Amino acid sequence: MNQKPALVPKSLLLPFILITSLFALWGFANDITNPMVAAFKRVLELNNTQASWVQLAFYGGYFTMALPAAFFIKKYSYKTGVLLGLGLYALGAVLFYPAAAWESYGFFLAALYILTFGLAFLETTANPYILSMGPEATATQRLNLAQAFNPMGALAGLFVAKTFILNSLQSNNTDENGQLLYDTLDAASKALVKSNDLMVIRNPYVILGLVVLAILVVISLVKMPENKDSHGKVDFGPTMKRLVKNRNFVEGTLAQMFYVGAQIMVWTYIYQYAESIGITTYHAVNYAYASLGVFLVGRWVCTALLRVMPAAKLLSGFSILAMAFTLGAIFLPGMTGLYSLVGISFAMSLMFPTIYGIALEGLGEDSKFAAAFLVMAIVGGAIMPTLQGMVLDLGGTGYTDVIILGVPEVNFSFALPLICFLMVWLFAIRVKKLGS
Repeated sequence: MNQKPALVPKSLLLPFILITSLFALWGFANDITNPMVAAFKRVLELNNTQASWVQLAFYGGYFTMALPAAFFIKKYSYKTGVLLGLGLYALGAVLFYPAAAWESYGFFLAALYILTFGLAFLETTANPYILSMGPEATATQRLNLAQAFNPMGALAGLFVAKTFILNSLQSNNTDENGQLLYDTLDAASKALVKSNDLMVIRNPYVILGLVVLAILVVISLVKMPENKDSHGKVDFGPTMKRLVKNRNFVEGTLAQMFYVGAQIMVWTYIYQYAESIGITTYHAVNYAYASLGVFLVGRWVCTALLRVMPAAKLLSGFSILAMAFTLGAIFLPGMTGLYSLVGISFAMSLMFPTIYGIALEGLGEDSKFAAAFLVMAIVGGAIMPTLQGMVLDLGGTGYTDVIILGVPEVNFSFALPLICFLMVWLFAIRVKKLGS
């Protein structure tokens, strides 16, 4: 009787655990930042498009640094890439201190941009490293398992955002009628509230930077297998020629861009959706918690299902489920629509690691540069939320200023994630037909 190959060989268990911990670390950064779109909008009195620049800066950093990270890792080693990534992560987080002192939105955006330089290094390193830690037959399952720890970090980030940021922002205070007090203050009083709230936003990031520095020291002291090229030669031209001929890689990169765009739109604008039906930003975090909860459950369920079902077939089914939930978020009124929006996260749980695994399958050493392009595809998280913010600004800075196809513009704006899930489904169908 044939035994299934081990998910992670015993000899690689410790490196697997250490690298998997990084998935939680960047999950924390992602989900402490998502609520900041609404927080900065309120504190700095921005419109929806300007507030979305938080995500433009955050995910733009991935796009900028992923390919340089791949060159660096190819020339040196995975461990060196991890250490540099942690250093940049810590630097960006600590820069929130002077950004708050200067009360500069541009400085905050620059700090987020640098922070995600570090995340780009970590993701470019960790994903292919996890894929390489065992038999290729179990690579996609192994990555799904590692990625399952990402939403655990995300839940921690969301907890910190709610407990230590949103709960402490004076600009969120309302009177007995639910009217925001911040809107009624004179210029001098607003300036005091603004200074206080920017320090509230600053503190968790600075503490995070110090924690990341401590983790950097620990990893630097641990001996790990390196997966290092013996010659350190960078053969970018020949690698690119091979990659552009690989249809799974090319289409997988595009599918990943659409998926990440959809994920960030769903998780960013759940706050605005909730506010449009009378739920405050602080209480809307509970629905963001629920989204991450079902996302985490979905990750574990899908890790098990991938043991018995082809990845492309499962991806196709979950893409259809995501589109159904998104239609519910657009057209179903009130709380039913909000519950549908939460449900999208269960359907999304499979997508990132599965697209990633399919796109890198069989690429060997070329996977280092291929992984960089898949991380660059995270730029979808920079572009799509800005487009959604522009839709929300069609009738003004509110969320129900105009009606489109019979629904408020905040509901209609989720047509953008719907299109993204359609593109993921088309990729899954094409791969399934080829029997990949």
